[in-house]
Amino acid sequence: MDGTTQNDAGDGTVSAERTLAAEIGGRIERIDVLRIMAAIPHRYPFLMIDRMVDIVPNESAVGIKNVTFNEPHFQGHFPGTPVMPGVLIIEAMAQTAAALVVLTLGDQAEGKLVYFMTIENAKFRRPVVPGDQLRIHVEKERNRGNVWKFRAVARVEEVSVAEATYSAMIMR
Repeated sequence: MDGTTQNDAGDGTVSAERTLAAEIGGRIERIDVLRIMAAIPHRYPFLMIDRMVDIVPNESAVGIKNVTFNEPHFQGHFPGTPVMPGVLIIEAMAQTAAALVVLTLGDQAEGKLVYFMTIENAKFRRPVVPGDQLRIHVEKERNRGNVWKFRAVARVEEVSVAEATYSAMIMR
């Protein structure tokens, strides 16, 4: 699924409520950047995921970040040898998890802020460079109330480049 469903008019538009209702019963194959932006408030240049795939509400998702040379952080990190900053990889993990939380909770959670509370056991295995496609695998470990804990592994071409466990709070 690409984040849209056909309405009765057949023009590809549909209400968010109807789309979510169709998806919430099971796996969501794919959502695009417009649906991600409806779910979380991040915008360019700080939106770190381009789409999500293999979404299982309340369980797991894969965020995809296409790393391109024209991103603003490459001007200074590091000139001549561009490397995606590790903190931005962690942020991409958090945004993937935040979008999963909103997809799980439904329309009333869209656009809410999700704040980091902890980041634990972050490890960076190899640099991420322009041209890489970062696939961020997030799994919910638990949630209590509005606090959610996730484990994430970021991969490029199936090779682990970063991992972390973190918790966040959705502000209602």
